[in-house]
Amino acid sequence: MFKNYLAIAYRNIKRNKAHAAINISGLAVGIAASLLLFVVVKYELSYDTFQPNYNRIYHVAAKIKSAEGDSYMEGMPYPAYDALRAQFKDVIVGQLYLNYNCQVAAFNANNINDVSNKKFIEENTMYFSDPNFFSIFQYKWLVGNAEVLKNPNTAVITKKIAEKYFGNWQSAIGEFLKIDNTATVKVEGILDDIPLNTDFPIGVIASYETMKEYPDIYGYTTRWGSVTSSFQAFMLLPKNVSVATINKRLIAFSNEHYNADKKDIFRRYDYLRPLSDIHFNTSMGNFGDHITSKTTLWTLSLIGIFIIIMACINFINLSTAQAVGRSKEVGIKKVLGSTRKQLFRQLMGETFIIVVTAVVLAGVIAALCLPYIKNIALIQEKLSLLNVPVIVFLLIVTIVVTILAGAYPSVILSGFKPALALKNKITSANVGGISLRRGLVITQFAISQILITGTIIAISQMNFVHNADLGFNKQAVLVLNSNVDSSVNMRQPAFKQQLLAINGVQSVSFSSDVPSSESNSSGNFAYDHKPDENFEVYRKLGDEDYFKTYGLKIIAGKTYSKSDTLKEVVVNETLVKKLGVKNPQDVIGHDIRIGGAWRPIVGVVKDFKTNSLREAVKPLVIGERNVRYNYTGIKLNTPQLTVVTKKIETVWNKFFPEYVYAPTFMDDRINDFYKQENQLSLLYKIFAGIAIFISCLGLYGLVSFMALQRTKEVGIRKVLGASVTNIIYLFSKEFTILIIVAFAIAVPVAYYMMNSWLNNFVYRINITVWVFILAVIASVIIAWLTVGYRAIKAAIANPVKSLRTE
Repeated sequence: MFKNYLAIAYRNIKRNKAHAAINISGLAVGIAASLLLFVVVKYELSYDTFQPNYNRIYHVAAKIKSAEGDSYMEGMPYPAYDALRAQFKDVIVGQLYLNYNCQVAAFNANNINDVSNKKFIEENTMYFSDPNFFSIFQYKWLVGNAEVLKNPNTAVITKKIAEKYFGNWQSAIGEFLKIDNTATVKVEGILDDIPLNTDFPIGVIASYETMKEYPDIYGYTTRWGSVTSSFQAFMLLPKNVSVATINKRLIAFSNEHYNADKKDIFRRYDYLRPLSDIHFNTSMGNFGDHITSKTTLWTLSLIGIFIIIMACINFINLSTAQAVGRSKEVGIKKVLGSTRKQLFRQLMGETFIIVVTAVVLAGVIAALCLPYIKNIALIQEKLSLLNVPVIVFLLIVTIVVTILAGAYPSVILSGFKPALALKNKITSANVGGISLRRGLVITQFAISQILITGTIIAISQMNFVHNADLGFNKQAVLVLNSNVDSSVNMRQPAFKQQLLAINGVQSVSFSSDVPSSESNSSGNFAYDHKPDENFEVYRKLGDEDYFKTYGLKIIAGKTYSKSDTLKEVVVNETLVKKLGVKNPQDVIGHDIRIGGAWRPIVGVVKDFKTNSLREAVKPLVIGERNVRYNYTGIKLNTPQLTVVTKKIETVWNKFFPEYVYAPTFMDDRINDFYKQENQLSLLYKIFAGIAIFISCLGLYGLVSFMALQRTKEVGIRKVLGASVTNIIYLFSKEFTILIIVAFAIAVPVAYYMMNSWLNNFVYRINITVWVFILAVIASVIIAWLTVGYRAIKAAIANPVKSLRTE
């Protein structure tokens, strides 16, 4: 019997090729889009879940209290780590220091001084740590174990890095690495390759003891008031110990070491951030290449569900539009003895075949698109559709879509009364009425308008971000990275002079950081010989040309004089305001204590964006200290960038042959802040286009149904003198009204969703009424184009043929 149902279903589909093709294409595109979104969301949710102790690992973060409210900091003072280990002996405490944008040279013991050794830039894969880290995070060891990191000048590397540096991982043991042209470490362990879905993209780990030997380079200090986001601590909680218990102990720990009885205390390390939160919490950074908020994943999931619902609505509209044409078929079958149950099964069989065909086609489309997924999502790993979750997803989609899309048309068609069907008396009222189909079209266009509105707002916000006034000049500034050591410092003045001699180089500056970055270094401070303030100050170090090179504007006082050490400082407007000083000129000449010594304030710089536009401008102090200069900023003023950068490379290689020449432009570095937002904007564009395509199919189905139902009406109107324009207006008017109703539904939903997304930015656009007007105009134009084709076809039909059946 089932085989007979399938045979009949196949013949009906074959007989109605155009109808089946539209249904299959709509479903296939919708399911393929949803499948790709499922793969992306599943991958993002899988970050670090391969860790055996995933649910018991926590990052120890700080809660910072201030007048503006509580905020959080991921970094920790160096001495706090040792204190934690001493006071939490029942808990495993480990640490990790990210040596960002580090240079690693690979060599053996016989060519340690050869500058031609292989040199590599490790952006976020080189760390310093100790054996405790590997008691928390579990990785497979190919050679050696974590105990080798107890000693200075030792390192472990992954298999991938070993092959990259030495060609063969088996021969890497006993070889040497020179980190930042300073620390020489011996490779004593090899880790198996770490999955890419991790926020700890480890490639090289040198011992923590090695880092301590170079305080001027890595900033190691025993002062509790100095913090860097690169140094973070982690805990592995015992199975029988609760987070609340550890938090209480952390409060006591913070009170002890920060003297909580004094008014100047504001930091508490009492926030245990679960490993499951690190990839999704946008209020704090991580060591990975991106953060994906749970809101973004929910949005993507919702878009996927919307796309499938729209595809199902298409099927319903097109099936019911065809129902009148199949009324005689149903009537004859009932007269010959078919029951409603049998007809329902047959019709559901047709739906099942169409859905299965669509799912197979969707799988092919998704497989073809999968290699390009990295262009719309921050996924570099090679993905596959041949896995259990994807197969289960497709099975669930097949069942759900078959039921959603097929149940209603099957119930309606199988319920036709044979007498009415054989007399050709089936009308729209007999197939469920046109009101439901109007409601379905409204739903489709409401979803489409939500996505169109989201696309417009996302594009507008990203345009605002890319064109915002950052308070400094980001254009044509080339940034080079080296290391901070005495050898580099000695060569910097001559290097600068030769750069300035190049035609097209306007100015050159050495600094510890560029004006806007994701790197944060902060600490406690005091102003005007008073007790410590109740907020932290952030620090950047740059030479006397820092302000000129990056176009920073002094609004009070002057820049500091040339010096090799920190003598005078410039502060920003935000710091002046937080100190309660109304006139920037009033802080000039007053002292500020940073780094354990008092320094005079000689100038106030106009606020510039210290981080991304997601964050407020931080209170900032800028001063000089040449032993910390590892960035070279070069302001260019030439249309021949390629020629000039080639000359800069020649000079670089002359002065720093031991370092890789890896130039970046300042505007490119800033664009990297917004990888996820750019991804979301692109996704909105793509899926708004898919939604419009599916909506147009649904609209075409409904206008086809209406044209069929009103064939005689159109014929009579034409006989009575109606023009083609009148007929087109007859059909377009109704759909325009439906779109306006959909608009009323879409506006509050789109506003809520996109306003929530925009709240991630401190600096953002305002959502104006023109955004929604533009969305509804776009929807109306698309609908008119879709309806127009079918309406014209109905309008130019011969009225004689339309009326002959009467």
